[in-house]
Amino acid sequence: MAKVEVKDLLEAGVHFGHLTRKWNPNMAPYIYMERNGIHVINLYKTVAKLDEANEALKKIAASGRKILFVATKKQAKDIVAEKVANVNMPYITERWPGGMLTNFVTIRKAVKKMAMIDRMKKDGTFLTLSKKERLQVDRLRQKLEKNLGSISEMTRLPGALFVVDTMREHIAVKEAQKLNIPIFAMVDTNSDPRDVDYLIPSNDDASKSINIIMTEVTNAIAEGLTERKSEKQAGNEGKQETKAEAEEAPKVAAKEEAASEEKDTAKKEVKTEAPAPVKEEVKVEAKKEKKPAKKEAAPKKAPAKSKSTKGDDDLTKIEGVGPKAAEALSNAGLDTFAKVAKAKADKMKEILTEASSRMAHLDPTSWPKQAKMAADGKWDALKEWQDSVKGGVE
Repeated sequence: MAKVEVKDLLEAGVHFGHLTRKWNPNMAPYIYMERNGIHVINLYKTVAKLDEANEALKKIAASGRKILFVATKKQAKDIVAEKVANVNMPYITERWPGGMLTNFVTIRKAVKKMAMIDRMKKDGTFLTLSKKERLQVDRLRQKLEKNLGSISEMTRLPGALFVVDTMREHIAVKEAQKLNIPIFAMVDTNSDPRDVDYLIPSNDDASKSINIIMTEVTNAIAEGLTERKSEKQAGNEGKQETKAEAEEAPKVAAKEEAASEEKDTAKKEVKTEAPAPVKEEVKVEAKKEKKPAKKEAAPKKAPAKSKSTKGDDDLTKIEGVGPKAAEALSNAGLDTFAKVAKAKADKMKEILTEASSRMAHLDPTSWPKQAKMAADGKWDALKEWQDSVKGGVE
């Protein structure tokens, strides 16, 4: 991933903030100076924060989870719709429907209603309606398509939320905070950076500024998706190899049985031909030869154990665990699903609180349960459970 340069951001006007009288004091660390009554954003910090956000978005995309983009302001909606559609991610560019995240079940019903109207048009039942009813159904379909058409493929809560202008989309930010969904955002000098997990200090009013930031973000997501695709292909190749090994296993076993039978017959011949004293010597030698054979057989079992150890697991697949929370758990030694399944919720709460006060609101009560299902490979059951429970909180 090519790193964006300060010069490019400067040309796009990313450094322009709001009037000094409209600033938020919490944005002071990201402000370079004040000029003509306008705050100027420190672009070196913008580059650093953008790289950090891109790395986290790349991991979320590689894990297979969706990232919901929200931008309803006039100068951002067309840019966001164009860029995000290229990476096949959901987006809201018209009006944020209240309860989009906290009441996700009801929103899904509205999306299903849109699919039902499409089925009516295909099977011919739409033509059986009166002219007035057909007109009403068409208007409802257009309204649903305008507001929810871009999220029709989002069957579960998103893994992250990307917001352009947190002041305007404050309802979306509040809902994501309630469900412990990581928030990425373009934050201007008039906004509060404490509401965001991954902030990108930048001008969120100019179309050029929004365009360059969205280009970098979508490129990082595209890289994560390509990594996921390559991992799937490698997994399929591995399955084919294991099938071939399974087919060859009976042949190898048959050869070993044949070899053991030949050894048995050779021993019988030795016993019949040799006198009594020689038999005892042969037995003693055979015992001596068997002992090192057992020692040689022992190392063959070691690779089987190493195959079963998977190493670090992707803890972000647990509902409610963001990239920062996963990093904190891994640093504390809880780097696999099996370890998280055995851990206590209170202990994980302490780990998160010590790592960052911003993660003190996270509720890890259901994490051991989800981790147990993930460790046992019950991904379908885990997905059904996550879809039925809001934000992983029972």
